[in-house]
Amino acid sequence: MRIVMKFGGTSVANGEKIRHVAALLKGFHEKGDELIAVTSALGGITDGLLSTAKDVSKNGKVFQVKEFIADITKKHYDAIHAAIKDEYIISETIEVINLRLDELEKALIGICYLGELTPRSIDYISSYGERLVAPIISGSIKSLGVDSKWFTGGEAGIITDSNYGNALPLEKSYELIKERLSPLLDSSIVTVVTGFIAEDEAGIISTLGRSGSDFSASIIGAAVQADEIWLWKEVHGIMTSDPRIVPEAKTLAQVSYIEAMELSYFGAKVLHPRTIEPAIKHRIPVRVKNTFEPEFEGTLIVADQVPSQDVVKAVTLIKKVALINICGAGMMGTIGTAARVFTCLANAGVNIIMISQGSSEANMSLVIDEDQLEAAVNAVRREFKRNVVGDIVFDSDICVVAVVGAGMDGTPGVSGRVFSTLGREKINVIMISQGSSQHNISFVVSSRDAINAVRALHREFYN
Repeated sequence: MRIVMKFGGTSVANGEKIRHVAALLKGFHEKGDELIAVTSALGGITDGLLSTAKDVSKNGKVFQVKEFIADITKKHYDAIHAAIKDEYIISETIEVINLRLDELEKALIGICYLGELTPRSIDYISSYGERLVAPIISGSIKSLGVDSKWFTGGEAGIITDSNYGNALPLEKSYELIKERLSPLLDSSIVTVVTGFIAEDEAGIISTLGRSGSDFSASIIGAAVQADEIWLWKEVHGIMTSDPRIVPEAKTLAQVSYIEAMELSYFGAKVLHPRTIEPAIKHRIPVRVKNTFEPEFEGTLIVADQVPSQDVVKAVTLIKKVALINICGAGMMGTIGTAARVFTCLANAGVNIIMISQGSSEANMSLVIDEDQLEAAVNAVRREFKRNVVGDIVFDSDICVVAVVGAGMDGTPGVSGRVFSTLGREKINVIMISQGSSQHNISFVVSSRDAINAVRALHREFYN
């Protein structure tokens, strides 16, 4: 098989785990699989890079940069010595790491003196987590007797727009990746590519957003026409609910692309929301597996919905959200009110998670990220200074519960079971949203009722 395997931060958290990953890759290579490994940074490194950059842009303390560089140098040296047992490869890898660390130190000191941190410089700084770990993984693979080469995302051919911090790949990336990486697959070289980072058309480093390593793997998998894309995590796969909330939650053997997309947007953090877009386009199966229990099959995500006795696949919970209720008699029959609401929120950089509006048009309810509540309320108040909107009420003491399953489409009675269950538990539903696809019923409840709601619904559909 031709497989693109992505390893998350937990999978490559330190040198011992990197060696475990290298051994996994060697095992698949020896079975005849053609492999590309996409990697995240060492555990905690990206957060450290970002927090240090923000701190020194404000306080200008060069000594803080020196201390941070000393700390991450030790972490990466420790990882090298634990992951690689060949002295020549250790020396070779340290030489590469030292060069990267020197570049990083100069960049951070520059930020100290400039006293500013732009989206472009944030991308540059945050890219070093993956750029430091990829040579170590490649070195560990080589020390086990398997040939390996490593590339940054940009070197591999992922070219994006210049929307730093949340860049999107350009169509030409797919052909570039194919040209650069396919020959290595044919030569039985295990290629290691930095996840999360790419470059724009000017050759400037860009990033695909946090958790974008999954996205990188999906782009590469589509480009080289992989048989499957494997996302190695610290969990067994996609589950019927968060096991921290529902201990009896079980792993789903198979879900459809549409279900995985719904779950990724509605609280199941196993997947990056955009991860499977390239896979959908090229109809490549995506498998979620546990790095530390590789014999477990995990969850396979496929193009077509597979018939299942489980109408509902999962019940998920989104926390840290807020509800805004916009109401007023002046909204009734006033053309363009919704457009004005959405436009002013978009201009304020506010992402809308859920929408609900009654047919009377006198009330519109929106769910947004809790962190964006103040910006959202201020934007709407500025937009509607006259009498169209009478009142703007908001509540941050809420959660969103989503019931997801492609089997819900056309199946009568699912909504009835959902809301009857909540009624029996005496849980008040504040807001409801369901699209015409019928793959997802989402509703808002008070934070105090959220966990009980998830548990009750899981019992209803999985007993």
